[in-house]
Amino acid sequence: MIVAVFGATGGTGRHVVEQALAQGHTIRALVRDPARLAGLAAGNEALILIPGDVREPQPVADCVQGSEAVICVLGTRGAATPVEAAGTAQILAAMQAQGVRRLIAVTSMGVGDSIGQVPAFFRVLMRLTLKQIMAAKEEQETLIRASGLDWTIVRPGGLTDGAPTGQYQSGTDRAIKATRVARADVAEFVVRQLNDQQYLHQTPAIS
Repeated sequence: MIVAVFGATGGTGRHVVEQALAQGHTIRALVRDPARLAGLAAGNEALILIPGDVREPQPVADCVQGSEAVICVLGTRGAATPVEAAGTAQILAAMQAQGVRRLIAVTSMGVGDSIGQVPAFFRVLMRLTLKQIMAAKEEQETLIRASGLDWTIVRPGGLTDGAPTGQYQSGTDRAIKATRVARADVAEFVVRQLNDQQYLHQTPAIS
């Protein structure tokens, strides 16, 4: 499958790219700095790097062009202005214009109706230091739900580095609570959704 990936240089995004390539998919990745994936792309014709900013329509359209599905793993680092909502708006517009329907997007537990699944201390962080980012993720989910596309929104708990463990909970049961989960495990779950309609128009958590 040809898959457009947004957020490919992030912690989870890189795992998504690596695992999707390992499964035989062709990846079209929009990246502001191609050098960050240069080692992975070297000699690999299945990884196509498209320079550009996800907030600009032309590079986003170029990335979506020819793809059969889109994976959105946008995230905001540090004190940067949140990109999740603005970038997703451009992605959705490009998908709608080009007739690409399948979208798997990663947001976070604590967004929308999953607020009760996160511990009290994280709710405090959401109101204080993470207020802008969480608001952008809320808007991102609202845009996706209204898109008319074949979407799945994946909501992970606290992300950690390291190798995939295969030891995680996932699904739409609100009894799943936010605990730590490896980015590599989240990536495995996300890539699996490319060929799985189980969570179409749903918001599974992974923790």
